[in-house]
Amino acid sequence: MTSPSTTTAVTALAPETLRSWVTEHQDLVVIDVRSAAEFESMHIRGSYNVPLPLLSEHTDELAARLGSRVVLVCQSGARAEQARQRLGKSGIDTAHVLTGGVPGFAAAGGDVVKGKDRWDLERQVRLAAGSLVVLGLAGGKFVSPKIRTLAGVIGAGLTFSAATNTCAMGQAISAMPWNRSTKEPTRESAILALPVSADVNAEAKAS
Repeated sequence: MTSPSTTTAVTALAPETLRSWVTEHQDLVVIDVRSAAEFESMHIRGSYNVPLPLLSEHTDELAARLGSRVVLVCQSGARAEQARQRLGKSGIDTAHVLTGGVPGFAAAGGDVVKGKDRWDLERQVRLAAGSLVVLGLAGGKFVSPKIRTLAGVIGAGLTFSAATNTCAMGQAISAMPWNRSTKEPTRESAILALPVSADVNAEAKAS
């Protein structure tokens, strides 16, 4: 059984390496699993936006179109790692996760497309969680001790989120109006629009 540390070492991809891959490998597919709003704010030039919820819903269909050189990106790497694990269950076990996410790639001099500045989803989650904890503590002191339970619930939720590498609060916030784009990716526009890998075509012809 592969240890988590070994898995991370094998799948993590440095921004500098991705910069060279962009020019050296025509079969490279970069998939950005952030929300459409985050993607519009800044994304790697030539990348495809397939938000994590959409990818999770159509993992097998997406995997059937991908070749062996796939890089998954998000804001920090957490959502990209979730996507990698899901794709791994569908047979794509060579996908890489970009270290440092899109901001790290931009900082390394990578070619990115910038749009309207927005708060990324992970920053919004930190703000919401912190605000609810403060509200719970303040309410427990000035209104009713029972309100302190709110802080405990948030703490438990964050612990569960870390243990399972999921984030229910993030999913809820991503559905808020300010995090929606006028061009939300769909199965047709995001997954079926992806070019079928040459590897996949070769296997189909061989069979």
